[in-house]
Amino acid sequence: MDDATALLVTITGRDRPGITSALCTTLDERGARILDMEQVVLRDRLVLGILVSCGEDEEATRRELHATAERLGVDIECQTMAARRPQASTARHAVVLLGQPLPARAIAACATAIAECGANIDRIVRLSRYPIMSFELLVSGGDPDQLRAALAQTAAEQHIDVAVQRATIYRRAKRLIVMDVDSTLIQGEVIEHLAEHAGVREAVEDITARAMAGELDFEASLRERVALLEGLPVETVEHVRDRLELTPGARTLVRTLRRLGFVLAVVSGGFTQVTDHLREELGLDFAEANTLEVVDGRLTGRLVGPIVDRQAKGDALERFAAEAGVPVSQTVAVGDGANDLDMLGRAGLGIAFNAKAVVRQAADTAVSVPYLDAILFLLGITREEIEAADAEDPALLDATGARSHE
Repeated sequence: MDDATALLVTITGRDRPGITSALCTTLDERGARILDMEQVVLRDRLVLGILVSCGEDEEATRRELHATAERLGVDIECQTMAARRPQASTARHAVVLLGQPLPARAIAACATAIAECGANIDRIVRLSRYPIMSFELLVSGGDPDQLRAALAQTAAEQHIDVAVQRATIYRRAKRLIVMDVDSTLIQGEVIEHLAEHAGVREAVEDITARAMAGELDFEASLRERVALLEGLPVETVEHVRDRLELTPGARTLVRTLRRLGFVLAVVSGGFTQVTDHLREELGLDFAEANTLEVVDGRLTGRLVGPIVDRQAKGDALERFAAEAGVPVSQTVAVGDGANDLDMLGRAGLGIAFNAKAVVRQAADTAVSVPYLDAILFLLGITREEIEAADAEDPALLDATGARSHE
């Protein structure tokens, strides 16, 4: 076999220890040189591909490989093919598909969109089976902007979530994750819970919905809503705070990212009376929010200090990144409302989490499943890795919450 050709050896069958070792030993004994190799095990079925240069006696190498495969009880196919010349590096992207469910037609539609962009799927890895199904596709070639646009359209048509990121060494490096609080880290809006106790919930909900949709100036709408809380006892704020429910998957997300050495922060248009508590409870590194003014044990209906609005959220992300020594390109922002747009836009990866339409359109990617730990899959972290880390690190688990999907 000359340098222009190679032998592609494909092994399939029931997986067990020793198969790869035996085949590589046979190749070594024949003086063959391994050019490339990949192996996948799906359930207990093995698919192993080895590309080799056989030297002068390809037929003898084939015979020895077939004898080894027969002894191992696996199937083998050997195909002579042209060896590829080294090619200039092309852009590679990690495309993550998430769905609940993730039907075959949706995966087919995404694969078609990728092909139509002139890109190729090099590898597919399952990231999770529950609480959602997710796969990561390693894609090479194609125009990045065209790829993102085509997959965003396909995701909307198929009612699934798709994220496209550059597949670089930095993807799983140390990052800063900045999250919104209301309707992101926690379920619901704190100010609406307070308004319930003040008897003004309907009025506050209307203002909140219009502000989050970008129809109202955030600062003016916030001051208007807070004014309606005048006279509310501070004990009511504590009562609401202590009964807030985290979004499903929030503890899993925080616990896993802390293990990986990520820097975690929250920035909220809500109130420090809540975010300070969350920072302590979850072990977050940074927290920033507005402060309700309290006089003689009651809310005055006013705020203390500068307002944390859309621009302030973006500024906070950059300030947290500088303090943590993390490049802004390595930051991730997660939010759902119009006042999150600046931080989503400035972050290296902006994720719209069950967000308003204006936010979904502006963010790098959108997650519509109700589990906050789906963000881990966007970072290429698998459910098996999460569970293995939980099993190996019970001390940290006890400090941040139960192992169940919280």
